[in-house]
Parts: sequence; structure tokens; C-alpha cells
Amino acid sequence: MAKPQWVTTQPSSGSNNGTVNVSGGKHTGRTQRSGNITFKASGAADVERPVNQAGRAEFVTVNNVSAPKSGGNVTITGKSNSSKLNFELGAGDITVTLPENYSAGGASTKNNVAIAGDPGAGAEFEFSITLAIPKNTTVTAKSRKITVTATGGQTATSTISQAAGDPTLSVTPESISLDAEGTAVAVTVTSNTNWTVE
Repeated sequence: MAKPQWVTTQPSSGSNNGTVNVSGGKHTGRTQRSGNITFKASGAADVERPVNQAGRAEFVTVNNVSAPKSGGNVTITGKSNSSKLNFELGAGDITVTLPENYSAGGASTKNNVAIAGDPGAGAEFEFSITLAIPKNTTVTAKSRKITVTATGGQTATSTISQAAGDPTLSVTPESISLDAEGTAVAVTVTSNTNWTVE
């Protein structure tokens, strides 16, 4: 049986008595992986030994993203080895709706449903979720937190930051006409920031 690709032996050959260091590549999956290595010597029976490598503890990581003030789609990406991920809206003032599906290892997956084929059992996988962010019509920067929870309860939080919108000011009517007595006329000011009349 061939030596697993993730196993390294140093040295891989020798003479008479010796020591071989057996190591493995980094294992990012949740479950133990196993294989066999075979020691051979001319004229002697082969000796096969199992090699087991522990799995990595369940984890989830996620990145922060910036949204333009004009709005549009933003994609949050991360890595995990969980069998299921749950996305939830956290604190913030960006009005956004979580999509029903996200991408896990390249496959469309429903939020908070077991990932088909459980890719995290054997190795970490990349995931992404795309959200539609509305235009920021205020002169204040906005944000929204998105929390991702793995099956084992591990969490990671992404912060979506959105730049402040452009200041706006409009006044109606176009021309203000006062009567001879100087009676007040209502003028409508529409703005998203502080304003003064001079």
C-alpha cells in the first residue's frame, strides 16, 4: 500500500539500526485521517504500520468588508471545517436581508442546513455569502454585523462598513414671495444634514 501523500518520512531510507521521523502535513479537517506506511528491506518481510493524524478542532473565520456609499452587492468570505453554518444579522444600522443560500466549498447551501457531503470532515473549505446593500442616503457612516456560527457553537463576526452618503439640500418653492405686510411664508427644506439660513 502506498504511503499517504500527507505523510513525510525523514530519512526515507537507511542501513542497519536507525530512526525515522514520521510527520504529516497540516490537517484542517475535523475528523482523524489514517493511512499506512510500509518499511521494506531486501530479503525480509514487509512491515506495515498505521499512521493516524488527529483532526483540527471545529472552527470558523470570516472577513470584514466595505460597502460603497452608492450601495451594491458585497461578499463576505471565510473558512471553516464545520458540517453546518448559520448566518445571523447582528447589531448595526444598514438595512439588509440575509439571503437564503450561501456558497460552501463552491456548492450552494441553505443557511443553517447540513452542508452536502460534509467537506469540513476532511479539510477546511471556503465559504461566501453575498448581500445587497442599499445606498447610504445619510451623511453618517453605517455598519452591520453578520455572525456566523458553526455546528459546535464557534462563532465569527464580520462587520460591513459603509461610507457616509453625499450631503443633500433642496428648498421649495423656487422663489419666495412676501406680501406687503411681511406675512410669513412656509419654505420646505429637505436635507440629510445640518443646514442654516443666512
